[in-house]
Amino acid sequence: MNKISIIISREYLTRIRKKSFIVMTFLGPVLFAAMMVMPVWFATMEDEDVKQIAVIDSSWLFIHKIPETAKFRFTYVTGAKKDDFKKNLWQTEYFGFMYIPDYIAYVPQGIEFYSHKQPPANLTMHIANAIEKEIESEKLRAYHIENLDDILRSVKTHIDIRTFKLSESGEEKESHNSLNMGVAYISALMIYMFIFLFGSQVMRGVIEEKTSRIVEVIVSSVKPFQLMMGKVLGVALVGLTQFLAWILLTLILVVSAKSIFLPDFTNEVLQQANSVQVIGSLAGDQVQQSATTEKAREIMNMAHSINFGVMIGCFLFFFIGGYLLYGSLFAAIGSAVDTDADTQQFMLPITIPLILAIMVMINAMQNPDGPLAFWFSIIPLTSPIVMMARIPFGVPYGELALSVILLILAFIGTIWLSAKIYRTGILIYGKKLTYREMWKWLTYKN
Repeated sequence: MNKISIIISREYLTRIRKKSFIVMTFLGPVLFAAMMVMPVWFATMEDEDVKQIAVIDSSWLFIHKIPETAKFRFTYVTGAKKDDFKKNLWQTEYFGFMYIPDYIAYVPQGIEFYSHKQPPANLTMHIANAIEKEIESEKLRAYHIENLDDILRSVKTHIDIRTFKLSESGEEKESHNSLNMGVAYISALMIYMFIFLFGSQVMRGVIEEKTSRIVEVIVSSVKPFQLMMGKVLGVALVGLTQFLAWILLTLILVVSAKSIFLPDFTNEVLQQANSVQVIGSLAGDQVQQSATTEKAREIMNMAHSINFGVMIGCFLFFFIGGYLLYGSLFAAIGSAVDTDADTQQFMLPITIPLILAIMVMINAMQNPDGPLAFWFSIIPLTSPIVMMARIPFGVPYGELALSVILLILAFIGTIWLSAKIYRTGILIYGKKLTYREMWKWLTYKN
Protein backbone atom coordinates (compact mmCIF):
# COMPACT_ATOMS: atom_id res chain seq x y z
CA MET A 1 0.00 0.00 0.00
CA ASN A 2 2.92 2.32 0.72
CA LYS A 3 4.22 1.80 -2.82
CA ILE A 4 0.82 2.66 -4.28
CA SER A 5 0.71 5.88 -2.26
CA ILE A 6 4.19 6.80 -3.54
CA ILE A 7 3.05 6.27 -7.13
CA ILE A 8 -0.13 8.28 -6.49
CA SER A 9 1.93 11.13 -5.06
CA ARG A 10 4.33 11.01 -7.99
CA GLU A 11 1.53 10.99 -10.59
CA TYR A 12 -0.33 13.78 -8.82
CA LEU A 13 2.61 16.13 -8.28
CA THR A 14 4.02 15.51 -11.76
CA ARG A 15 0.76 16.32 -13.50
CA ILE A 16 -0.31 19.38 -11.50
CA ARG A 17 3.10 20.96 -12.19
CA LYS A 18 2.72 20.63 -15.95
CA LYS A 19 2.09 23.79 -17.93
CA SER A 20 -0.88 22.16 -19.65
CA PHE A 21 -2.58 21.51 -16.29
CA ILE A 22 -1.98 25.08 -15.09
CA VAL A 23 -3.17 26.57 -18.38
CA MET A 24 -6.35 24.46 -18.51
CA THR A 25 -7.07 25.08 -14.81
CA PHE A 26 -7.25 28.82 -15.50
CA LEU A 27 -8.48 28.68 -19.10
CA GLY A 28 -11.42 26.36 -18.32
CA PRO A 29 -13.12 28.76 -15.86
CA VAL A 30 -12.58 31.63 -18.30
CA LEU A 31 -14.43 29.68 -21.01
CA PHE A 32 -17.20 28.60 -18.61
CA ALA A 33 -17.64 32.16 -17.32
CA ALA A 34 -17.70 33.48 -20.88
CA MET A 35 -20.45 31.00 -21.78
CA MET A 36 -22.53 32.31 -18.87
CA VAL A 37 -21.85 36.04 -19.15
CA MET A 38 -21.32 36.69 -22.86
CA PRO A 39 -24.88 35.82 -24.00
CA VAL A 40 -26.29 38.30 -21.47
CA TRP A 41 -23.71 40.89 -22.48
CA PHE A 42 -24.46 40.45 -26.18
CA ALA A 43 -28.16 40.75 -25.43
CA THR A 44 -27.56 44.13 -23.78
CA MET A 45 -25.51 45.40 -26.73
CA GLU A 46 -27.90 47.17 -29.06
CA ASP A 47 -27.31 47.97 -32.68
CA GLU A 48 -27.30 51.75 -33.11
CA ASP A 49 -28.62 51.63 -36.68
CA VAL A 50 -32.35 51.99 -37.15
CA LYS A 51 -33.38 49.95 -40.18
CA GLN A 52 -35.85 51.58 -42.52
CA ILE A 53 -38.01 49.07 -44.40
CA ALA A 54 -40.17 49.96 -47.39
CA VAL A 55 -43.40 47.99 -47.73
CA ILE A 56 -45.15 47.52 -51.09
CA ASP A 57 -48.53 46.07 -50.16
CA SER A 58 -50.51 45.03 -53.25
CA SER A 59 -53.24 43.56 -51.07
CA TRP A 60 -53.85 46.80 -49.12
CA LEU A 61 -54.54 44.64 -46.06
CA PHE A 62 -51.45 45.42 -44.00
CA ILE A 63 -51.08 49.18 -44.31
CA HIS A 64 -49.83 50.38 -40.89
CA LYS A 65 -50.51 46.92 -39.47
CA ILE A 66 -46.90 45.94 -38.81
CA PRO A 67 -45.84 47.42 -35.45
CA GLU A 68 -42.68 49.50 -35.44
CA THR A 69 -39.93 48.90 -32.87
CA ALA A 70 -36.96 50.87 -31.62
CA LYS A 71 -34.80 49.32 -34.36
CA PHE A 72 -37.26 48.79 -37.22
CA ARG A 73 -39.25 51.46 -39.07
CA PHE A 74 -41.74 50.68 -41.84
CA THR A 75 -42.68 53.01 -44.70
CA TYR A 76 -45.69 51.98 -46.79
CA VAL A 77 -45.11 52.87 -50.44
CA THR A 78 -48.22 53.09 -52.63
CA GLY A 79 -48.17 52.93 -56.39
CA ALA A 80 -44.57 51.65 -56.52
CA LYS A 81 -43.49 48.67 -58.59
CA LYS A 82 -41.36 45.84 -57.27
CA ASP A 83 -38.97 45.81 -60.23
CA ASP A 84 -38.30 49.55 -59.93
CA PHE A 85 -37.45 49.20 -56.26
CA LYS A 86 -35.08 46.31 -56.98
CA LYS A 87 -33.13 48.43 -59.46
CA ASN A 88 -32.94 51.58 -57.33
CA LEU A 89 -32.60 50.14 -53.80
CA TRP A 90 -28.96 51.27 -53.51
CA GLN A 91 -29.99 54.86 -54.19
CA THR A 92 -32.53 54.93 -51.35
CA GLU A 93 -32.13 55.16 -47.59
CA TYR A 94 -33.94 51.89 -47.06
CA PHE A 95 -32.23 48.82 -45.63
CA GLY A 96 -34.54 46.73 -47.76
CA PHE A 97 -38.07 46.48 -49.05
CA MET A 98 -40.84 43.91 -48.70
CA TYR A 99 -43.36 42.99 -51.38
CA ILE A 100 -46.75 41.63 -50.27
CA PRO A 101 -48.82 40.19 -53.15
CA ASP A 102 -52.58 40.51 -53.31
CA TYR A 103 -53.03 36.74 -52.97
CA ILE A 104 -51.15 36.52 -49.65
CA ALA A 105 -54.21 35.27 -47.76
CA TYR A 106 -54.22 32.12 -49.91
CA VAL A 107 -50.46 31.68 -50.48
CA PRO A 108 -48.67 32.44 -47.16
CA GLN A 109 -45.25 31.84 -48.78
CA GLY A 110 -45.76 34.68 -51.28
CA ILE A 111 -44.09 37.50 -49.30
CA GLU A 112 -40.71 38.59 -50.71
CA PHE A 113 -38.02 40.58 -48.87
CA TYR A 114 -35.15 42.21 -50.78
CA SER A 115 -32.01 43.73 -49.26
CA HIS A 116 -28.31 44.03 -50.03
CA LYS A 117 -27.40 42.54 -46.65
CA GLN A 118 -28.73 39.50 -44.85
CA PRO A 119 -31.76 40.68 -42.84
CA PRO A 120 -31.66 39.93 -39.09
CA ALA A 121 -33.66 36.92 -37.98
CA ASN A 122 -35.62 38.99 -35.46
CA LEU A 123 -36.71 41.33 -38.28
CA THR A 124 -38.18 38.59 -40.48
CA MET A 125 -39.78 36.90 -37.44
CA HIS A 126 -41.32 40.21 -36.34
CA ILE A 127 -42.81 40.79 -39.79
CA ALA A 128 -44.06 37.22 -40.14
CA ASN A 129 -45.74 37.24 -36.71
CA ALA A 130 -47.48 40.56 -37.40
CA ILE A 131 -48.81 39.43 -40.78
CA GLU A 132 -49.90 36.05 -39.41
CA LYS A 133 -51.96 37.71 -36.67
CA GLU A 134 -53.53 40.13 -39.12
CA ILE A 135 -54.49 37.36 -41.56
CA GLU A 136 -56.01 35.34 -38.72
CA SER A 137 -57.98 38.39 -37.58
CA GLU A 138 -59.23 39.03 -41.12
CA LYS A 139 -60.40 35.45 -41.45
CA LEU A 140 -62.25 35.70 -38.12
CA ARG A 141 -63.85 38.99 -39.14
CA ALA A 142 -65.30 37.17 -42.15
CA TYR A 143 -67.61 35.46 -39.64
CA HIS A 144 -68.96 38.93 -38.62
CA ILE A 145 -67.81 38.66 -35.02
CA GLU A 146 -68.09 41.99 -33.21
CA ASN A 147 -65.43 43.31 -30.78
CA LEU A 148 -62.97 40.83 -32.25
CA ASP A 149 -59.86 42.32 -30.62
CA ASP A 150 -61.46 42.29 -27.18
CA ILE A 151 -62.59 38.71 -27.66
CA LEU A 152 -59.13 37.58 -28.75
CA ARG A 153 -57.49 39.24 -25.77
CA SER A 154 -60.01 37.72 -23.39
CA VAL A 155 -59.64 34.16 -24.71
CA LYS A 156 -55.84 34.23 -24.83
CA THR A 157 -54.70 31.93 -22.02
CA HIS A 158 -51.36 30.67 -20.76
CA ILE A 159 -51.31 27.33 -18.96
CA ASP A 160 -48.58 26.44 -16.48
CA ILE A 161 -48.94 22.98 -14.98
CA ARG A 162 -47.55 22.51 -11.47
CA THR A 163 -46.27 19.02 -10.78
CA PHE A 164 -46.10 17.30 -7.39
CA LYS A 165 -44.56 14.01 -6.30
CA LEU A 166 -46.32 12.00 -3.58
CA SER A 167 -44.39 9.77 -1.20
CA GLU A 168 -45.81 6.56 0.26
CA SER A 169 -46.67 8.45 3.44
CA GLY A 170 -48.71 10.95 1.44
CA GLU A 171 -46.22 13.79 1.70
CA GLU A 172 -46.21 16.00 -1.39
CA LYS A 173 -43.23 17.78 -2.93
CA GLU A 174 -43.42 20.16 -5.86
CA SER A 175 -41.10 19.43 -8.77
CA HIS A 176 -39.93 21.71 -11.57
CA ASN A 177 -39.35 19.79 -14.78
CA SER A 178 -37.35 22.41 -16.68
CA LEU A 179 -34.91 22.93 -13.81
CA ASN A 180 -34.57 19.18 -13.30
CA MET A 181 -33.81 18.63 -16.98
CA GLY A 182 -31.17 21.36 -16.98
CA VAL A 183 -29.38 19.98 -13.92
CA ALA A 184 -29.64 16.41 -15.24
CA TYR A 185 -28.21 17.32 -18.64
CA ILE A 186 -25.29 19.34 -17.28
CA SER A 187 -24.25 16.82 -14.61
CA ALA A 188 -24.48 13.78 -16.91
CA LEU A 189 -22.62 15.53 -19.72
CA MET A 190 -19.85 16.64 -17.35
CA ILE A 191 -19.31 13.06 -16.16
CA TYR A 192 -19.14 11.89 -19.79
CA MET A 193 -16.55 14.56 -20.62
CA PHE A 194 -14.45 13.95 -17.51
CA ILE A 195 -14.34 10.17 -18.02
CA PHE A 196 -13.03 10.64 -21.55
CA LEU A 197 -10.65 13.46 -20.61
CA PHE A 198 -8.95 11.88 -17.63
CA GLY A 199 -9.23 8.30 -18.90
CA SER A 200 -7.33 9.28 -22.04
CA GLN A 201 -4.70 10.93 -19.83
CA VAL A 202 -4.11 7.59 -18.08
CA MET A 203 -3.81 5.80 -21.43
CA ARG A 204 -1.37 8.31 -22.88
CA GLY A 205 0.69 8.28 -19.68
CA VAL A 206 1.03 4.48 -19.84
CA ILE A 207 1.99 4.61 -23.54
CA GLU A 208 4.64 7.27 -22.87
CA GLU A 209 6.24 5.28 -20.06
CA LYS A 210 6.14 2.11 -22.11
CA THR A 211 7.70 3.62 -25.24
CA SER A 212 10.42 5.39 -23.23
CA ARG A 213 11.24 2.10 -21.42
CA ILE A 214 10.92 3.82 -18.05
CA VAL A 215 8.37 1.23 -17.02
CA GLU A 216 11.03 -1.50 -17.12
CA VAL A 217 12.85 0.24 -14.29
CA ILE A 218 9.66 0.92 -12.35
CA VAL A 219 8.33 -2.65 -12.43
CA SER A 220 11.60 -3.88 -10.95
CA SER A 221 10.55 -2.21 -7.69
CA VAL A 222 6.75 -2.44 -7.73
CA LYS A 223 4.19 -4.89 -9.00
CA PRO A 224 2.37 -4.03 -12.25
CA PHE A 225 -0.94 -3.99 -10.35
CA GLN A 226 0.42 -1.43 -7.89
CA LEU A 227 1.76 0.68 -10.75
CA MET A 228 -1.59 0.64 -12.56
CA MET A 229 -3.60 1.42 -9.40
CA GLY A 230 -1.28 4.25 -8.45
CA LYS A 231 -1.50 5.78 -11.91
CA VAL A 232 -5.30 5.52 -12.08
CA LEU A 233 -5.84 6.93 -8.58
CA GLY A 234 -3.23 9.66 -9.09
CA VAL A 235 -4.96 10.93 -12.22
CA ALA A 236 -8.29 10.74 -10.35
CA LEU A 237 -6.96 13.13 -7.70
CA VAL A 238 -5.69 15.42 -10.45
CA GLY A 239 -9.15 15.41 -11.99
CA LEU A 240 -10.85 16.22 -8.67
CA THR A 241 -8.38 19.02 -8.00
CA GLN A 242 -8.98 20.56 -11.40
CA PHE A 243 -12.74 20.14 -11.10
CA LEU A 244 -12.89 21.90 -7.72
CA ALA A 245 -10.60 24.65 -8.99
CA TRP A 246 -12.87 25.13 -12.01
CA ILE A 247 -15.94 25.52 -9.80
CA LEU A 248 -14.28 28.04 -7.47
CA LEU A 249 -12.64 30.11 -10.22
CA THR A 250 -15.76 30.07 -12.41
CA LEU A 251 -17.88 31.48 -9.57
CA ILE A 252 -15.31 34.21 -8.94
CA LEU A 253 -15.07 35.10 -12.63
CA VAL A 254 -18.85 35.13 -13.18
CA VAL A 255 -19.43 37.47 -10.23
CA SER A 256 -16.54 39.71 -11.30
CA ALA A 257 -17.57 39.75 -14.97
CA LYS A 258 -21.15 40.71 -14.14
CA SER A 259 -19.99 43.62 -12.02
CA ILE A 260 -17.57 44.79 -14.75
CA PHE A 261 -19.37 44.12 -18.02
CA LEU A 262 -22.98 44.29 -16.82
CA PRO A 263 -23.04 47.03 -14.15
CA ASP A 264 -26.15 48.63 -15.63
CA PHE A 265 -27.92 45.30 -15.70
CA THR A 266 -27.04 44.60 -12.06
CA ASN A 267 -27.99 48.11 -10.95
CA GLU A 268 -31.25 47.87 -12.86
CA VAL A 269 -32.14 44.62 -11.11
CA LEU A 270 -31.30 46.16 -7.73
CA GLN A 271 -33.30 49.29 -8.51
CA GLN A 272 -36.27 47.20 -9.54
CA ALA A 273 -36.01 45.20 -6.34
CA ASN A 274 -35.80 48.38 -4.25
CA SER A 275 -38.68 50.00 -6.11
CA VAL A 276 -40.80 46.92 -5.59
CA GLN A 277 -40.06 47.05 -1.86
CA VAL A 278 -40.96 50.76 -1.70
CA ILE A 279 -44.08 50.36 -3.79
CA GLY A 280 -45.08 47.29 -1.85
CA SER A 281 -44.95 49.25 1.38
CA LEU A 282 -47.40 51.86 0.07
CA ALA A 283 -51.09 51.48 0.63
CA GLY A 284 -53.06 50.26 -2.33
CA ASP A 285 -50.16 48.34 -3.92
CA GLN A 286 -50.73 45.06 -2.17
CA VAL A 287 -51.32 43.26 -5.47
CA GLN A 288 -47.85 44.07 -6.82
CA GLN A 289 -46.27 43.19 -3.47
CA SER A 290 -48.15 39.91 -3.44
CA ALA A 291 -47.01 39.11 -7.00
CA THR A 292 -43.40 39.86 -6.10
CA THR A 293 -43.62 37.71 -2.99
CA GLU A 294 -45.15 34.90 -5.00
CA LYS A 295 -42.35 35.13 -7.59
CA ALA A 296 -39.70 35.01 -4.86
CA ARG A 297 -41.45 32.03 -3.28
CA GLU A 298 -41.54 30.27 -6.66
CA ILE A 299 -37.78 30.76 -7.13
CA MET A 300 -37.09 29.45 -3.63
CA ASN A 301 -39.32 26.44 -4.24
CA MET A 302 -37.46 25.68 -7.47
CA ALA A 303 -34.14 25.83 -5.62
CA HIS A 304 -35.44 23.59 -2.81
CA SER A 305 -37.02 21.08 -5.19
CA ILE A 306 -33.58 19.57 -5.87
CA ASN A 307 -31.62 18.02 -3.04
CA PHE A 308 -28.25 19.53 -3.89
CA GLY A 309 -26.55 17.62 -1.08
CA VAL A 310 -27.55 14.34 -2.68
CA MET A 311 -26.71 15.71 -6.13
CA ILE A 312 -23.18 16.74 -5.19
CA GLY A 313 -22.51 13.51 -3.27
CA CYS A 314 -23.82 11.35 -6.11
CA PHE A 315 -21.93 13.39 -8.70
CA LEU A 316 -18.64 12.88 -6.88
CA PHE A 317 -19.27 9.15 -6.40
CA PHE A 318 -20.37 8.41 -9.97
CA PHE A 319 -17.60 10.60 -11.34
CA ILE A 320 -14.98 8.74 -9.31
CA GLY A 321 -16.61 5.33 -9.82
CA GLY A 322 -17.11 5.82 -13.55
CA TYR A 323 -13.60 7.16 -13.98
CA LEU A 324 -12.01 4.29 -12.02
CA LEU A 325 -13.96 1.73 -14.05
CA TYR A 326 -13.09 3.24 -17.43
CA GLY A 327 -9.67 4.50 -16.29
CA SER A 328 -8.54 0.93 -15.60
CA LEU A 329 -9.73 -0.07 -19.09
CA PHE A 330 -7.87 2.86 -20.64
CA ALA A 331 -4.75 1.84 -18.70
CA ALA A 332 -5.06 -1.73 -20.00
CA ILE A 333 -5.33 -0.49 -23.59
CA GLY A 334 -2.33 1.80 -23.11
CA SER A 335 -0.24 -1.10 -21.81
CA ALA A 336 -1.16 -3.32 -24.75
CA VAL A 337 -0.15 -0.94 -27.58
CA ASP A 338 2.95 1.00 -28.59
CA THR A 339 1.45 4.16 -30.14
CA ASP A 340 -1.75 6.22 -30.01
CA ALA A 341 -2.66 5.05 -33.53
CA ASP A 342 -2.83 1.43 -32.33
CA THR A 343 -5.48 2.27 -29.72
CA GLN A 344 -8.29 2.88 -32.21
CA GLN A 345 -9.39 -0.75 -32.62
CA PHE A 346 -9.53 -1.27 -28.84
CA MET A 347 -11.22 2.04 -28.05
CA LEU A 348 -14.43 1.12 -29.88
CA PRO A 349 -15.71 -1.40 -27.28
CA ILE A 350 -15.12 1.20 -24.57
CA THR A 351 -16.65 4.19 -26.33
CA ILE A 352 -19.82 2.36 -27.44
CA PRO A 353 -21.27 2.10 -23.88
CA LEU A 354 -20.47 5.77 -23.22
CA ILE A 355 -22.11 6.93 -26.45
CA LEU A 356 -25.08 4.66 -25.77
CA ALA A 357 -25.36 6.18 -22.28
CA ILE A 358 -25.55 9.67 -23.78
CA MET A 359 -28.34 8.55 -26.10
CA VAL A 360 -30.28 6.93 -23.25
CA MET A 361 -29.68 10.04 -21.11
CA ILE A 362 -32.05 12.02 -23.38
CA ASN A 363 -34.75 9.38 -22.88
CA ALA A 364 -34.08 9.31 -19.13
CA MET A 365 -34.73 13.05 -18.87
CA GLN A 366 -38.07 12.60 -20.66
CA ASN A 367 -39.11 9.48 -18.73
CA PRO A 368 -36.84 9.04 -15.68
CA ASP A 369 -38.85 6.13 -14.28
CA GLY A 370 -39.17 4.18 -17.53
CA PRO A 371 -37.67 0.70 -17.98
CA LEU A 372 -34.98 1.93 -20.39
CA ALA A 373 -33.75 4.58 -17.96
CA PHE A 374 -33.94 2.13 -15.04
CA TRP A 375 -31.86 -0.64 -16.58
CA PHE A 376 -29.21 1.64 -18.04
CA SER A 377 -28.89 3.41 -14.68
CA ILE A 378 -28.19 0.03 -13.06
CA ILE A 379 -25.74 -1.41 -15.62
CA PRO A 380 -22.28 -0.26 -14.41
CA LEU A 381 -20.92 0.68 -17.85
CA THR A 382 -23.71 3.25 -18.36
CA SER A 383 -24.92 3.99 -14.81
CA PRO A 384 -22.56 6.95 -14.08
CA ILE A 385 -24.17 8.97 -16.87
CA VAL A 386 -27.76 7.72 -16.92
CA MET A 387 -28.18 7.67 -13.13
CA MET A 388 -27.01 11.29 -12.92
CA ALA A 389 -29.71 12.13 -15.48
CA ARG A 390 -32.33 10.51 -13.21
CA ILE A 391 -31.28 11.79 -9.78
CA PRO A 392 -32.65 15.38 -10.16
CA PHE A 393 -36.11 13.88 -10.76
CA GLY A 394 -35.90 11.71 -7.65
CA VAL A 395 -34.67 8.11 -7.57
CA PRO A 396 -35.74 5.54 -4.94
CA TYR A 397 -32.88 4.92 -2.52
CA GLY A 398 -33.11 1.19 -3.19
CA GLU A 399 -32.38 1.67 -6.89
CA LEU A 400 -29.60 4.16 -6.09
CA ALA A 401 -28.01 1.71 -3.63
CA LEU A 402 -28.21 -1.12 -6.17
CA SER A 403 -26.53 1.04 -8.81
CA VAL A 404 -23.77 2.03 -6.35
CA ILE A 405 -23.08 -1.57 -5.27
CA LEU A 406 -22.97 -2.86 -8.85
CA LEU A 407 -20.64 -0.03 -9.88
CA ILE A 408 -18.26 -0.85 -7.03
CA LEU A 409 -18.28 -4.57 -7.90
CA ALA A 410 -17.78 -3.76 -11.58
CA PHE A 411 -14.85 -1.51 -10.75
CA ILE A 412 -13.20 -4.25 -8.68
CA GLY A 413 -13.74 -6.81 -11.44
CA THR A 414 -12.49 -4.41 -14.12
CA ILE A 415 -9.37 -3.63 -12.11
CA TRP A 416 -8.67 -7.36 -11.75
CA LEU A 417 -9.10 -8.01 -15.49
CA SER A 418 -7.19 -4.90 -16.53
CA ALA A 419 -4.33 -5.84 -14.22
CA LYS A 420 -3.95 -9.17 -16.04
CA ILE A 421 -3.60 -7.34 -19.36
CA TYR A 422 -1.42 -4.63 -17.86
CA ARG A 423 1.18 -6.91 -16.26
CA THR A 424 1.79 -8.72 -19.56
CA GLY A 425 1.31 -5.96 -22.11
CA ILE A 426 3.45 -3.38 -20.33
CA LEU A 427 6.65 -5.30 -21.22
CA ILE A 428 5.76 -6.32 -24.79
CA TYR A 429 7.05 -4.14 -27.63
CA GLY A 430 6.71 -4.13 -31.40
CA LYS A 431 3.95 -6.72 -31.57
CA LYS A 432 0.57 -6.12 -33.17
CA LEU A 433 -1.96 -7.10 -30.55
CA THR A 434 -5.21 -8.92 -31.37
CA TYR A 435 -8.25 -9.70 -29.27
CA ARG A 436 -7.27 -13.35 -29.32
CA GLU A 437 -3.87 -12.53 -27.86
CA MET A 438 -5.47 -10.35 -25.21
CA TRP A 439 -7.77 -13.22 -24.25
CA LYS A 440 -4.72 -15.40 -23.65
CA TRP A 441 -3.32 -12.78 -21.28
CA LEU A 442 -6.58 -12.84 -19.35
CA THR A 443 -6.45 -16.62 -18.97
CA TYR A 444 -2.87 -16.71 -17.66
CA LYS A 445 -2.94 -18.10 -14.15
CA ASN A 446 0.05 -16.29 -12.63
